[in-house]
Amino acid sequence: MGIMKEYTQEDAPLYDALQNQRENPIVHFDVPGHKGGRGNKLLRDFMGRDFMRMDVNSMKSLDNLCHPVSVIKSAQELAAEAFGTKEAFFVVNGTTAAVQYMVMTACKDGEKIIMPRNVHRSAINALVVTGAVPVYVNPGTNKKLGIPLGMSVSDVKKAMDENPDAKAVMVNNPTYYGICSDLEEIVKLAHERGMLVLVDEAHGTHFYFGDDMPPSAMAAGADMAAVSLHKTGGSLTQSSLLLIGENVDSGYVHQIINLTQTTSASYLLMVSLDLARKNLYLNGREMFKKTVDYCDYAREEINKLGGYYAYGEELVNGDDIYRFDKTKLSVHTLDIGLAGIEVYDLLRDEYGIQIELGDLGNILAIVSAGDRELEIERFISALSEIKRIYGKTPTGLFDHEYINPLVHTTPKKAFYSEKETLPIEKSSGHISGEFVMCYPPGIPILAPGEIITDEITEYIRYAKEKGCSLTGTKDLKVETINVLKDSSL
Repeated sequence: MGIMKEYTQEDAPLYDALQNQRENPIVHFDVPGHKGGRGNKLLRDFMGRDFMRMDVNSMKSLDNLCHPVSVIKSAQELAAEAFGTKEAFFVVNGTTAAVQYMVMTACKDGEKIIMPRNVHRSAINALVVTGAVPVYVNPGTNKKLGIPLGMSVSDVKKAMDENPDAKAVMVNNPTYYGICSDLEEIVKLAHERGMLVLVDEAHGTHFYFGDDMPPSAMAAGADMAAVSLHKTGGSLTQSSLLLIGENVDSGYVHQIINLTQTTSASYLLMVSLDLARKNLYLNGREMFKKTVDYCDYAREEINKLGGYYAYGEELVNGDDIYRFDKTKLSVHTLDIGLAGIEVYDLLRDEYGIQIELGDLGNILAIVSAGDRELEIERFISALSEIKRIYGKTPTGLFDHEYINPLVHTTPKKAFYSEKETLPIEKSSGHISGEFVMCYPPGIPILAPGEIITDEITEYIRYAKEKGCSLTGTKDLKVETINVLKDSSL
């Protein structure tokens, strides 16, 4: 093997290798079987000839994600440098997998991990797989907005003091709604006790490149972070980064990743990570300034409409809302008499506008530098019309998104226990054997091992009535739920 080329942030080594491969008239007797699209013309015509020719298999000239030694290795090293950390791993199974790799690295069967209960389903799925035991810290809640907030430092410290044997602390930073915890203080407290800090930073790519942003996980001293580069960083959907700090054995992390990551990694996804990193490093500051400017303008104009509340940095209280992510355009809708999911549906069905999510009280629009001023104005105008045409007296609306869980047994034990099926409306008082959640945002209403209550069954009924997309149960209609057999309490 020759000496590896020295690269700078203006390079994209995997992209260059793919370009060379495309220009090389090699005959392919390897997978994929579509042979550059010739074997599936319908797909080629839909995706484009050049795109299909870039969908290739691992070969020496293109390196291998399972054991990178050349261009993928260099691309990951450039990502680590750009994000200011020791090492970065390309992840092509989505940030769901990156979150699970963090938990699998930090915890073994029976070991404790401190985490907020409003984690993404991927984190609790990791508990099912590993057998790690959650110590939940209930997030703060904003009574007006009804949304879960960040974790209070005092609550995290209490959990640490009561569970000194915990191996790690997981933090959502930012939450889907843009709420940030005091990450730097949580890192300090955890490291004093020998605990790792894992950050679900799915919605925080811009923290590494924008000005006047909340601190990124790596800047705050966290040990691992899962970053959805595709959400706000410009890579293809499903591509992600796992960032590793100095306190973690990266060789062990690589072994953990290879337990479940595909051996047929998509070069389309990987090259999108390589090019997104280059673009962010060179242009990120300008991109995210434009994003913030768009969001600030939209917040101001939406709040002038009356009834809606597009919230921002005024929420910051130095505790469970330590910082606010200004790139999140979150809007409370209940005061116009409509649930967020109802506004979501109206925007899509009546105005041709697709937003990120609508829950029971809020909507979230993901804004980026790729948007246009005319589209921002169209969104604001649509909200104005929705209020005028569909607004009503705000009565009988569910006013909160988060219900404190009653944990009876570990997710792993509950998931693999013998179960029976009950109608959801008759399941109160039993122990759930599966998940129930609205997606997005994918935060479980119920997780395996938690006690079902009347409040939860009413929440599920109301969410279905309003049109939320409920997932997680074996029953795809979400009319029944699997509970632990003989679990009536």
